[in-house]
Amino acid sequence: MLGHKERDQGELFITGSLRQLLPDDHILVRVDRVLDLSWLRGAVADLYCHDNGRPGIDPEAALRLMLAGFLVGIVHDRRLLREAQVNLAIRWFAGYGLHEALPDHSSLTRIRQRWGADRFRSIFERTVRACITAGIAKGEVVHVDASLIRADVSWESLVARHVEGVAEVNGDEATISQRNTKKTGRYKKVSTTDPDATMATNGRNRRLEPTYKQHAVVDDVRGVVLDVEVTTGEVNEGQVILERLDATAATSGQAIVTATADAGYAYAKVYGGLERRGIDAVIPAKADPMRSAVPLRRFRFDPHRDVVTCPQGKILSPGKVHNHGRFFVARARDCKACPMAKLCLSPRRSARTVMISTDYPALLRARRRRERWSADEKHLYQRHRWRSEGFHGEAKTWHGLARAVRRGLQNMRIQSFLTAAAVNLKRLAAALWMLLCWLLGPVGRSSGKEHRCDGFLMPRRRLGPASA
Repeated sequence: MLGHKERDQGELFITGSLRQLLPDDHILVRVDRVLDLSWLRGAVADLYCHDNGRPGIDPEAALRLMLAGFLVGIVHDRRLLREAQVNLAIRWFAGYGLHEALPDHSSLTRIRQRWGADRFRSIFERTVRACITAGIAKGEVVHVDASLIRADVSWESLVARHVEGVAEVNGDEATISQRNTKKTGRYKKVSTTDPDATMATNGRNRRLEPTYKQHAVVDDVRGVVLDVEVTTGEVNEGQVILERLDATAATSGQAIVTATADAGYAYAKVYGGLERRGIDAVIPAKADPMRSAVPLRRFRFDPHRDVVTCPQGKILSPGKVHNHGRFFVARARDCKACPMAKLCLSPRRSARTVMISTDYPALLRARRRRERWSADEKHLYQRHRWRSEGFHGEAKTWHGLARAVRRGLQNMRIQSFLTAAAVNLKRLAAALWMLLCWLLGPVGRSSGKEHRCDGFLMPRRRLGPASA
C-alpha cells in the first residue's frame, strides 16, 4: 500500500530532551560523554566585570560552540551559527533549546580576543592530561613533525618589502639597493592584510606562499596530540623541536624516552640537545652536502684537542666563532705545498677553512647509528609517518586546518589549539565508546553508568558477582 506522510507539523513543544533525537554514536554525543567544562567559568572569571555591564554568554556554551564547529568541520563562525540554527546536535551540545536564540557570530570573535591564546592553550593541555589519565597516552615515545598552513590572504595583498630603507636613498642608489637585496635574499614579499604570515614552501618545485607553520608532538600509543605550537612559515623546524619536547614533558609529567622526526630535523644541535636530555633520537641523519671535491667528512675533528685534521694530516686551528659553530683554518704554507690544493681550495683562497657546527660529534654518532638501525627502529620510524603526518592530514582534511580561518599569529594559535583539543577529545571519546560497547553492550550505552574523573566522564568498572 502506498504510504502518505503529513508534512504540516503543528506541534510547538516536544517532551524530553533533544538528546533523545540524536544517535548514540554521533560525534558530539560521544565527545559529550568525556567533556566536563564546569571548571571553565572560574578560570575566566577574572576577565569579566562582576557588578557592571550586560550578562555575557556562558563561557561553557561559547567553548562548546567552538569545539562543535571543529569537531564537525565547520570552522567559520558565521557558517557555524547558521548551521546551529537547524542542527539539533550542535544546539544540544552547546546547551541551547529549540526556543532559545543563538548568539551572534561576532560574539565568538570577541570571546577569543578577550580570553587570549594562552587560555586556549590551557584548555588544550587539559585534554592532554585527561588522555594520559585515561591511559590512552603515555608520553614516553613521541613523534615530532611540522606542517605549513596557508594564511587567509590573497595573492593581490602581497607586496615587495625592501629591507634597505628605500626612502633614505634616491635615484641610482635605490636601483642598486633593490638589485642587491634581490641577490642576497633580503628582498622579500609580505602581505599587507596579514603581516605575521611569511613566505614558505614545502617543496623546491612549488612556489612560495604566505603561510604559518604548526609544530606538533604526537604520542605513539593512539595518536594523542601532546603539544602543538604555531610559528611563522619561515621558522626552521630544528629551531623549536627541543623547546616543544620540553613543553611536552612538562604537560604530561612524563620523561620522554624516544623521539622520532624526519630528516628535516637532522641537525647537530638537535642530536646534541636530545642526548643531553637522555632522549633516544630516531631521526635519519643526512650526509654532508658535496660542496667541494674534498668534503667536510674527509676532515677529522678531535673534540678533546679542539683541532681538525685534514686528509693530508695537517692541523687546522680554531678561529672565528659562528652562530652555529666555529671556523677552523689551516696554515697558508701547508696548503701551498699540499698536492690536493687544486681540489681543496677555491681560486681566491690561500688556505682551507671548514666550519664545525656545535655538537658535531653528536651528528657523527647519529650518522653511524643510522647505518645500523635495528628492525624496531625502522618500524618506529614508519609509525612516525602515519602517526605524526597522519594527524596533520586529519586536521587539514576533517577539521579545517588546511587554511587559516582568521588573520594574525595569535588567532592562528587559537585555531591550532582548538583543533588539537578537538582531536584529543575525539580520541578519548573513541576509547570510551569501545569500552562502553564492551562493558555495557548495545542496550546500556545511554544508561548513565558513569562517574567523573579529573574533569572528564569515565565508565564504571564491571563489578564481580561478590561486589555486585
